[in-house]
Amino acid sequence: MQGHSDIDHLMMARALRLAERGAWTTRPNPMVGCVLAQGDEVVGEGWHQRPGGPHAEVFAIEAAGERARGATAYVSLEPCAHTGRTGPCADALVAAGVSRVVAAMRDPFPQVDGSGFERLRQAGIEVEHGLMEAAAQELNRGYVSRLVRGRPWLRVKLAMSLDGHTALESGESKWISGEASRRDVMRWRARSGALLTGSGTVMADDPQLTVRLDDDAEFAPPLRVVLDPGLATIARGRIREGDAPTLYVHAANAKPPRELGSERVAVPAAGNALDLAAVLRVLADRGINEVQVEAGATLAGAFMRAGLVDEVLLYVAPVLLGTQARPLFAGLQIQDMAQRMALRIVDNVSVGDDLRLRLVPGRAMVDAGAAG
Repeated sequence: MQGHSDIDHLMMARALRLAERGAWTTRPNPMVGCVLAQGDEVVGEGWHQRPGGPHAEVFAIEAAGERARGATAYVSLEPCAHTGRTGPCADALVAAGVSRVVAAMRDPFPQVDGSGFERLRQAGIEVEHGLMEAAAQELNRGYVSRLVRGRPWLRVKLAMSLDGHTALESGESKWISGEASRRDVMRWRARSGALLTGSGTVMADDPQLTVRLDDDAEFAPPLRVVLDPGLATIARGRIREGDAPTLYVHAANAKPPRELGSERVAVPAAGNALDLAAVLRVLADRGINEVQVEAGATLAGAFMRAGLVDEVLLYVAPVLLGTQARPLFAGLQIQDMAQRMALRIVDNVSVGDDLRLRLVPGRAMVDAGAAG
């Protein structure tokens, strides 16, 4: 990687912040930000706002006008070189007359993956990439996961008492965490491509699994996914209501009611349960980048045992539930300390009276090298 100046770092940090503005609206596309600068002066900037709309580079070029000529373009992701619903951004940068392009990372999308850089170089533009790559990978971890690993990034959201429980023995769990945490969860839902739960949670809690924000922020409603091997809940519950779509994932031998009214898909079985890896492949095929699991200890534990959990979003509330309450993850079968499962804390934030921890088990981050 080339040496980069302080100005380069400042401009790329700005591009990454711009990219994050599209977190609730760009999927299945990646979040991308672009800054055009003449030295330390920003002459244009933009971010990708929604699928089918202009890309970040186009917004930045339009804002810069003639001042784009000779400028450096700082982009959080390699400019595209193919025609999809919009034209190639690499061609737009060439036509605008930029002299240098600094990108945080290559785009693992097969129709781009290095070809954007090559087109720019062929036009005589200086190209560098790798500046703040780790931050760019983190920002688009779901997009990278879907393209590199063939499955979405899986986040498990849980609320826990101080003594490590998620519900009473009866299954009652409303409400362990406080109002501030529940509002915070809505923002994480808004960035998710799918919200996934199990039939047991549908029957016990009757969740809506929708995004409900305090302001008028724009977001694309996530797909609601119910894992229901026998389709026991397909005709019941609030999860079928509202504008957000609902998908039921079931076993191949399930017998659905005649009047469905909901979309469904069959996946293979793994023992007495659904093949969870197959479930994630189905969602990846639908362009889902990030899945947020909101379920009980049984399904959360099944994903953890399968090695499919990439991130745990854990709200710790200052309450006690007692020894008979339910655990975070059921069925882990840890017999001695040598089998203990290590998680790394990525960040911790106070949310009202609660503490929010974001953790990753083992090496959950997508291998940066795999993306080019």
